[in-house]
Amino acid sequence: MAEATQALLAQFSTALAERTAAARPLVAAVRVRGHALRSGTLWRQDVVVVSEQAWPRSEEAEIVLADGKTLPARLAGRDPGTNTALLRLDGGSQITAGQPAWSPAAEPRPGAVVLALAADETCGNAVRLGVVRAVGPSWHSRAGGRIDRRIWLDMQLANSEEGGPVIDAEGGLLGISTLGPRRRVLVIPTATVERVVEPLLSRGRIARGWLGLAVQPVLVPDIPGQETSQRQGLMVVGITRDGPAAQAGMLMGDILLAIDETAVPGMARLAEVLGPEAVGKQMQLRLIRAGNVQSVTAMVGERPSR
Repeated sequence: MAEATQALLAQFSTALAERTAAARPLVAAVRVRGHALRSGTLWRQDVVVVSEQAWPRSEEAEIVLADGKTLPARLAGRDPGTNTALLRLDGGSQITAGQPAWSPAAEPRPGAVVLALAADETCGNAVRLGVVRAVGPSWHSRAGGRIDRRIWLDMQLANSEEGGPVIDAEGGLLGISTLGPRRRVLVIPTATVERVVEPLLSRGRIARGWLGLAVQPVLVPDIPGQETSQRQGLMVVGITRDGPAAQAGMLMGDILLAIDETAVPGMARLAEVLGPEAVGKQMQLRLIRAGNVQSVTAMVGERPSR
């Protein structure tokens, strides 16, 4: 029995090492002047994907690929909504050895073994073994991006490792690693990254709706004689001068209840409603002002870049 167990462990270890080696061409070490080494994923022959939240205010970087080749790169676009930033490699068309060839992973399942790859401090290969802790449906970040799956991994991740590729036991690409609230290790799914690559390469950003409001969640007060059963809303605590909300006549202290009949009890729902398709549309904003429920019409603008 002991020998059989040892043989199984040896096979498992060998399989993990082989998967890691096979996925090594996907890992890119990212050097930015004045900053610690970061990890990225070689998504295309000339495109490296990195974590947007971990990316400094820099337009240039140096990429070290798995074969040791070093190429300069420039920031092509960044999207806080999906925590995705793209670096375009200068001379990327010259890449032959180590060119990435990946296929999407199968549907993730809780308990499935995964490998999170990254670059170590010497620009070599680092890997962490973990399992899928939980899988949920699509969700919207507070910055307004739609993430196709909520994939939570049971592992730790160093700051320098964020943005590296995550693969399943079959070698399929789940997506890129990222650090969520309370340092939870999450995955930005492959489908999400694929959806934003072309817009970021062509425009440098993803257009999303914007009202020019700063809001905070509040409990909705009881209003005698007014038709509202909603228990939570968003109180306006700031208004951008000449922004869509200001032009619509919204005031400090208004409590936003709904947009076009869709309740907005929290920030995530507001971000969902103000997606890319909302830009340029007129929308009805239902709100409470001075104890009365009323509506105003606003033309949704495009969220300014940072």
